[in-house]
Amino acid sequence: MSQSYELTYYMHSGFSLACDDILLVFDYWLGEFGELPVDRRITPIWLRQFRAVYVFISHSHPDHLDPEVYAWQDAGIPIQYIVSYELPASFGGRRVSPGDEFTLEEGLTVKVFDSTDLGVSFLTEVRGLRFFHAGDLNFWHWREESTAAEIDEAEAAFHTACEPLTQEKQIDLACFPVDPRQGQLFDVGAVYFLMTVKPRVLLPMHFWERAEIALEFARRNRSRQSEVIALTQPGERVLIDMEDDGFLNLAIPEMRTAAPTRRAQEGADPFAGSDLPVDLG
Repeated sequence: MSQSYELTYYMHSGFSLACDDILLVFDYWLGEFGELPVDRRITPIWLRQFRAVYVFISHSHPDHLDPEVYAWQDAGIPIQYIVSYELPASFGGRRVSPGDEFTLEEGLTVKVFDSTDLGVSFLTEVRGLRFFHAGDLNFWHWREESTAAEIDEAEAAFHTACEPLTQEKQIDLACFPVDPRQGQLFDVGAVYFLMTVKPRVLLPMHFWERAEIALEFARRNRSRQSEVIALTQPGERVLIDMEDDGFLNLAIPEMRTAAPTRRAQEGADPFAGSDLPVDLG
């Protein structure tokens, strides 16, 4: 008998993973100007179909922490927040740090890993499916601003952060940053993650509404050991059936195209006010 899951992309680094009556939400964000289309947002009415909702916040940068998620408590169902240790005290939830490992309920476990920016990354196991959300774990290199020594330091820190993940048993799905602000080397971190951690399926994220970046990464990096799927429109989903022997059947339902975002309509700078570059000093 297979187990079914539904992975939904919202925007930037926001995803949800539904399994029966359980919902996990990661780094949900409405956008700097509320660009996430209203009909693609998570709502309290929709949340009521789940017995339990777990909201994961990897760190305190605004594009990963939207106060909207705390308004969902009005849905009248149990919501637990699993948040990075460095979030302001005004944001409630279970504070976690790298190295933490715990069970939220039967069939749902969490392991917390490091990041190379603020906060943490998460590895969850949901009734047999192992799902990794990187947060801002990446090889953040800035050739125009950093010295060679700083870039070497950033690379070493990234490799160190990835090492514990290489010791994990098979990761089924992983969401990982590919940031166009890093120029031609936008995917160096994600490629290294693919080569060393070897997830069965990787989904690029953090591409700042530059769909072509995610699509090109998927085209160039699919392999026999790892499928790469680019979800680029808010509300796009992957339907997953995991067989008893662990085999994954994946399907991407067709959906109508979302309306252009405010940012795209106005031609605004897509990177204005964002959380990077990172201070490597």
